[in-house]
Amino acid sequence: MKIITHRPLWVNILAGILLTFAIFFLFLSSLKCLTGHGKAATVPSVTGKTFEEAKAILKKAGFKVDIQDSIYIDTARPLTVMKQIPEADEVVKSNRTVFLLISRVIPPEMEMPNLVGYSFRNAEMVLKGLDLKVGDTTFKPDFATNAVLEQLYNGKQIAPGTKIRKGSEISLVLGDGVGNKDFVVPDITGMNFCEAKEMLEGHGILIGAVVSEPDVEDTCSAYIYKQNPERFDDEKRYNRIRSGQTMDVWLQNDKPARDSTGKNRDEGDKPKPKPKPKKPEDEGDKDNGYNK
Repeated sequence: MKIITHRPLWVNILAGILLTFAIFFLFLSSLKCLTGHGKAATVPSVTGKTFEEAKAILKKAGFKVDIQDSIYIDTARPLTVMKQIPEADEVVKSNRTVFLLISRVIPPEMEMPNLVGYSFRNAEMVLKGLDLKVGDTTFKPDFATNAVLEQLYNGKQIAPGTKIRKGSEISLVLGDGVGNKDFVVPDITGMNFCEAKEMLEGHGILIGAVVSEPDVEDTCSAYIYKQNPERFDDEKRYNRIRSGQTMDVWLQNDKPARDSTGKNRDEGDKPKPKPKPKKPEDEGDKDNGYNK
């Protein structure tokens, strides 16, 4: 206390300033040593290597290693480095931590989607978006062409919502466009086009070729005077058709007339001509001959 109090004030102030600078200098020196300031190193490339290989390479280069996250990629080996932060060849402080993104050993689970009713193309897009593989595709009779009828896993049907691992193969059963039951060809002659189309679609039958007479302007209200296949074959037996098959139609403005058998005269099946009336003299001769 005597040393401080017996000295002039300016000496004490100067001593305090010098002491402050000394402490600050020592702090900077120690901080530089502690943080490795001024020491830099180039980050080696470890992408594509196994985690153990990457860890050994990075530690040898003076870096710490930590796993940032893991992802599933079906084409990658398990525990393979997919990404590194900082990236390869970046110059950073030595002893810095390099974070690694690695591929998972066990694929994560997910819920199986409901693909029934989807077209094959849409189902394929959904499966790929969920990291599922498209397995075998088979067909069964159904008028819904290429629509998914069943979804299979390991040969058995899998219900929507069932837990399944990413990368699994899902097989699909598709409709071949033809129904599995046949029925008698409906008679649509005499109906207008829109009515017939609605009725046929209710049976899963598609309209094929539409041939209109030159004067037909409104197809919907035009009448069908001919169809293919016809209701009967040449031997007057019923023709049969399946859902998913097509029928061709011929249209005209006027509703076709039908004869007593139900056939359309406009199709060319015109009724036979009536017999000519007999002459009176012929009848008299017949009577005379009979009386004789």
